[in-house]
Amino acid sequence: MLIVSDVHGAFDALGRLATRGETVLVLGDLINLVDYRTNEGILADVVGRDVVESVVGLRSVDDSAANRMWATRTAALGFDVRLAVGDAMRCEYERMRNAIDGLDAYVIPGNVDDPDLLRTHLPSSATWVDGDVIDFEGEAFGFVGRGVERIGSAGEIDDATMRDRLDALGRVDVLCTHVPAALPMVCEDVIGGTAKGSVPVREYLDRHRPRLHYYGDVHQPRATSMTHGATTCINVGYFRATGRAVDHRSDGWARPR
Repeated sequence: MLIVSDVHGAFDALGRLATRGETVLVLGDLINLVDYRTNEGILADVVGRDVVESVVGLRSVDDSAANRMWATRTAALGFDVRLAVGDAMRCEYERMRNAIDGLDAYVIPGNVDDPDLLRTHLPSSATWVDGDVIDFEGEAFGFVGRGVERIGSAGEIDDATMRDRLDALGRVDVLCTHVPAALPMVCEDVIGGTAKGSVPVREYLDRHRPRLHYYGDVHQPRATSMTHGATTCINVGYFRATGRAVDHRSDGWARPR
């Protein structure tokens, strides 16, 4: 079984995993809203790279100020930016569906995904598992997608909702989320120092002590894996940059290949 996260538009690379004949768990962020390394992506295509560069530069310092700048700059463009972004997302999800058709995939949404659009654009070979528990080789895998509240994207949820969704899983052997737990070594991005961790996910690890926790979201973490209590926490992203998947084995897990 292979596990990836943060595909961000690298659909051809994702589709090529189908040739390995293995099941692939996709832990969210399928579309490329903005690549913070280059500022390329849907937002730059819709509003222009100059706007994106200004907002990205501020976001690493102050999310609230960045959100205000985004609102001001996009309001001056003279068209419905949200509608245009939605249209571009639909086009990217169409490209995703064509590229990964035939991939035996289990998929949850990330923070930049539109969960409804992602779900309706999955090919028949892919299974939506957000909120589900699936048995793989005798182990219970629990799946909860989406991210913490930060920029107002469709894939973000508040802590109360995340806590309810995790509670509904019950105890599992392997927890699969998009967002990491609120633990400094795994939730802080060294580019800009942004923290994206979820307190409810950390509480779940403390309470239920799953053997493994797979997640993504943080592209350049301080640590790609760590032990928290009884749980080994493993960041399986940044697939757009690496093109590599983490290889899960029934007796543990292996480094990306």
